[in-house]
Amino acid sequence: MENQRVEPVIQFALLDDLLNLARANSLWPMTFGLACCAIEMMAAGAARFDLDRFGAGVFRPSPRQSDVMIVAGTISKKMAPAIQMLWDQMPHPKWCIAMGNCAISGGPFEYDGQYAIVPGADLIVPVDIYVPGCPPRPEALTQGILALEDKITQGEDRNLLRRFRRMGGTS
Repeated sequence: MENQRVEPVIQFALLDDLLNLARANSLWPMTFGLACCAIEMMAAGAARFDLDRFGAGVFRPSPRQSDVMIVAGTISKKMAPAIQMLWDQMPHPKWCIAMGNCAISGGPFEYDGQYAIVPGADLIVPVDIYVPGCPPRPEALTQGILALEDKITQGEDRNLLRRFRRMGGTS
Protein backbone atom coordinates (compact mmCIF):
# COMPACT_ATOMS: atom_id res chain seq x y z
CA MET A 1 0.00 0.00 0.00
CA GLU A 2 1.60 3.21 -1.14
CA ASN A 3 1.13 6.62 0.37
CA GLN A 4 -2.49 7.50 0.01
CA ARG A 5 -3.45 11.09 0.35
CA VAL A 6 -6.56 11.84 2.34
CA GLU A 7 -8.49 14.88 1.14
CA PRO A 8 -9.87 17.10 3.89
CA VAL A 9 -13.61 16.82 4.38
CA ILE A 10 -13.99 20.07 6.29
CA GLN A 11 -12.73 23.38 4.97
CA PHE A 12 -11.82 26.04 7.44
CA ALA A 13 -12.28 29.68 6.60
CA LEU A 14 -9.32 31.95 6.93
CA LEU A 15 -9.48 34.34 9.84
CA ASP A 16 -9.16 37.30 7.46
CA ASP A 17 -12.20 36.11 5.50
CA LEU A 18 -14.27 35.86 8.66
CA LEU A 19 -13.12 39.28 9.86
CA ASN A 20 -13.87 40.83 6.46
CA LEU A 21 -17.34 39.26 6.49
CA ALA A 22 -18.01 40.76 9.91
CA ARG A 23 -16.63 44.15 8.81
CA ALA A 24 -18.67 44.18 5.61
CA ASN A 25 -21.93 43.51 7.41
CA SER A 26 -21.40 46.05 10.19
CA LEU A 27 -20.14 49.23 8.52
CA TRP A 28 -20.22 52.37 10.65
CA PRO A 29 -20.32 55.51 8.51
CA MET A 30 -19.25 58.84 9.93
CA THR A 31 -21.87 61.56 10.38
CA PHE A 32 -20.42 63.93 7.84
CA GLY A 33 -21.97 65.91 5.00
CA LEU A 34 -20.87 68.92 2.99
CA ALA A 35 -23.78 69.95 0.75
CA CYS A 36 -27.08 68.82 -0.77
CA CYS A 37 -25.92 65.20 -1.11
CA ALA A 38 -25.90 65.00 2.68
CA ILE A 39 -29.71 65.32 2.66
CA GLU A 40 -29.93 62.23 0.47
CA MET A 41 -27.47 60.44 2.77
CA MET A 42 -29.71 61.26 5.74
CA ALA A 43 -32.72 59.97 3.82
CA ALA A 44 -30.89 56.71 3.12
CA GLY A 45 -30.41 56.22 6.85
CA ALA A 46 -34.05 57.02 7.66
CA ALA A 47 -36.89 54.52 7.94
CA ARG A 48 -38.02 54.55 4.30
CA PHE A 49 -34.69 53.38 2.83
CA ASP A 50 -33.22 51.90 6.05
CA LEU A 51 -29.50 51.26 5.79
CA ASP A 52 -29.83 49.22 8.99
CA ARG A 53 -30.94 46.28 6.84
CA PHE A 54 -27.40 46.13 5.48
CA GLY A 55 -25.61 46.76 8.76
CA ALA A 56 -24.65 50.35 7.88
CA GLY A 57 -27.26 52.40 9.67
CA VAL A 58 -25.27 53.34 12.76
CA PHE A 59 -23.90 56.76 11.81
CA ARG A 60 -21.16 57.53 14.33
CA PRO A 61 -20.49 61.07 15.61
CA SER A 62 -16.73 60.61 15.88
CA PRO A 63 -14.13 59.57 13.29
CA ARG A 64 -12.51 57.36 15.91
CA GLN A 65 -15.65 55.21 15.97
CA SER A 66 -16.17 55.08 12.18
CA ASP A 67 -14.81 52.89 9.45
CA VAL A 68 -16.54 54.48 6.42
CA MET A 69 -16.32 58.11 5.35
CA ILE A 70 -19.06 59.18 2.94
CA VAL A 71 -17.90 62.39 1.28
CA ALA A 72 -21.26 63.83 0.27
CA GLY A 73 -21.14 67.15 -1.51
CA THR A 74 -18.92 69.94 -2.78
CA ILE A 75 -15.44 70.05 -1.30
CA SER A 76 -13.98 73.51 -0.94
CA LYS A 77 -10.21 73.96 -0.69
CA LYS A 78 -10.77 75.44 2.76
CA MET A 79 -12.54 72.22 3.88
CA ALA A 80 -9.95 69.83 2.38
CA PRO A 81 -7.53 69.91 5.37
CA ALA A 82 -10.42 69.14 7.75
CA ILE A 83 -11.45 66.15 5.62
CA GLN A 84 -7.86 64.91 5.61
CA MET A 85 -7.65 65.32 9.40
CA LEU A 86 -10.89 63.36 9.92
CA TRP A 87 -9.63 60.64 7.59
CA ASP A 88 -6.36 60.39 9.52
CA GLN A 89 -8.28 60.02 12.80
CA MET A 90 -10.28 57.03 11.57
CA PRO A 91 -8.97 53.60 12.65
CA HIS A 92 -7.80 51.01 10.13
CA PRO A 93 -9.27 49.37 8.11
CA LYS A 94 -11.23 52.27 6.67
CA TRP A 95 -13.04 52.98 3.43
CA CYS A 96 -14.32 56.03 1.56
CA ILE A 97 -17.41 56.56 -0.60
CA ALA A 98 -17.54 59.66 -2.82
CA MET A 99 -21.22 60.55 -3.16
CA GLY A 100 -22.39 62.94 -5.85
CA ASN A 101 -20.82 64.61 -8.85
CA CYS A 102 -19.26 67.35 -6.74
CA ALA A 103 -17.41 64.83 -4.58
CA ILE A 104 -16.38 62.81 -7.62
CA SER A 105 -15.22 65.55 -10.01
CA GLY A 106 -16.05 68.96 -8.59
CA GLY A 107 -19.43 69.00 -10.32
CA PRO A 108 -20.68 72.12 -12.07
CA PHE A 109 -18.68 74.37 -9.75
CA GLU A 110 -15.30 73.06 -10.91
CA TYR A 111 -16.11 73.87 -14.54
CA ASP A 112 -17.60 77.23 -13.64
CA GLY A 113 -14.20 78.75 -13.08
CA GLN A 114 -14.40 78.35 -9.30
CA TYR A 115 -10.86 78.34 -8.00
CA ALA A 116 -11.98 77.37 -4.50
CA ILE A 117 -13.41 73.89 -5.33
CA VAL A 118 -11.44 70.64 -5.12
CA PRO A 119 -12.05 68.64 -8.33
CA GLY A 120 -12.63 65.29 -6.61
CA ALA A 121 -12.34 63.64 -3.22
CA ASP A 122 -9.70 61.27 -4.57
CA LEU A 123 -7.22 64.15 -4.46
CA ILE A 124 -7.61 64.24 -0.66
CA VAL A 125 -8.39 60.68 0.48
CA PRO A 126 -8.32 57.31 -1.33
CA VAL A 127 -11.84 56.64 -2.63
CA ASP A 128 -13.13 53.07 -2.81
CA ILE A 129 -16.65 53.55 -4.24
CA TYR A 130 -18.07 56.32 -6.44
CA VAL A 131 -21.82 57.03 -6.30
CA PRO A 132 -22.74 59.30 -9.25
CA GLY A 133 -25.68 61.66 -9.43
CA CYS A 134 -26.63 65.23 -8.67
CA PRO A 135 -27.69 64.54 -6.01
CA PRO A 136 -27.76 60.75 -6.06
CA ARG A 137 -30.91 59.09 -4.75
CA PRO A 138 -30.83 57.19 -1.45
CA GLU A 139 -31.12 53.96 -3.45
CA ALA A 140 -27.84 54.83 -5.18
CA LEU A 141 -26.11 55.18 -1.81
CA THR A 142 -27.56 51.83 -0.77
CA GLN A 143 -26.12 50.32 -3.94
CA GLY A 144 -22.78 51.95 -3.11
CA ILE A 145 -22.84 50.44 0.39
CA LEU A 146 -23.56 47.01 -1.11
CA ALA A 147 -20.70 47.48 -3.60
CA LEU A 148 -18.40 48.36 -0.70
CA GLU A 149 -19.52 45.21 1.15
CA ASP A 150 -18.67 43.17 -1.95
CA LYS A 151 -15.29 44.87 -2.21
CA ILE A 152 -14.49 44.09 1.42
CA THR A 153 -15.44 40.42 1.04
CA GLN A 154 -13.73 40.15 -2.39
CA GLY A 155 -16.91 39.58 -4.36
CA GLU A 156 -20.57 38.79 -3.97
CA ASP A 157 -20.00 35.03 -4.01
CA ARG A 158 -17.82 35.24 -0.91
CA ASN A 159 -20.33 37.36 1.04
CA LEU A 160 -22.14 34.53 2.80
CA LEU A 161 -25.09 36.60 3.98
CA ARG A 162 -25.75 37.96 0.46
CA ARG A 163 -25.47 34.46 -0.98
CA PHE A 164 -27.95 33.17 1.63
CA ARG A 165 -30.44 35.92 0.76
CA ARG A 166 -30.06 35.19 -2.97
CA MET A 167 -30.80 31.48 -2.42
CA GLY A 168 -34.10 32.34 -0.78
CA GLY A 169 -33.08 32.52 2.87
CA THR A 170 -34.87 34.80 5.26
CA SER A 171 -33.30 37.85 6.81
